[in-house]
Amino acid sequence: MKPENKDLIKALLEHSTSLQEDIFDDTEEMLGQVPFILQVMARRPEFMIFSSLKDFYALRPKSLDPKTAELLAIAAAASAGADKCLKVHMSAAARAGASEDEILDAVFIAAIIGQTRVLASALRTFQEFEGKPKEK
Repeated sequence: MKPENKDLIKALLEHSTSLQEDIFDDTEEMLGQVPFILQVMARRPEFMIFSSLKDFYALRPKSLDPKTAELLAIAAAASAGADKCLKVHMSAAARAGASEDEILDAVFIAAIIGQTRVLASALRTFQEFEGKPKEK
C-alpha cells in the first residue's frame, strides 16, 4: 500500500471513538438497535469501522429505497438461516414502511430459493443413484 494511503487510514483510525459513536447512532436509527456483533467488533476499531462502512453502503444503496433494501436483507437472512439477523431486518423493514404482508412475502420468496437449492442437489444425487446398477 502506498505510504500516503497508509497515512490516510491511520488518520481515520485516530478518530475511531468518534466514528464508532456515529456508526452506533446510525445503526440504531437504521435498524432500531445496535446488533451485538457490532458491539463486539468495536473491540477492534480497525475491523469494525471498515466493516460497518461496507455494510452501511451495501444496506442503503443509492439504487434502492430503504424498504426494498430491508426486504432483500430479510430474504437473504432467511435463506442463510440467520435468525437473529432476520429479526433485526424484519423490524428495520417495518420501520422503513414495509407491511407485514411484504415481510412475509420476502420470507416465502427466500423459502422457494432454499427449497430449490435442496431439491437441485438432492435430485442430482438421486439421478446418479438411479443410473447406477442396483446391488443385489
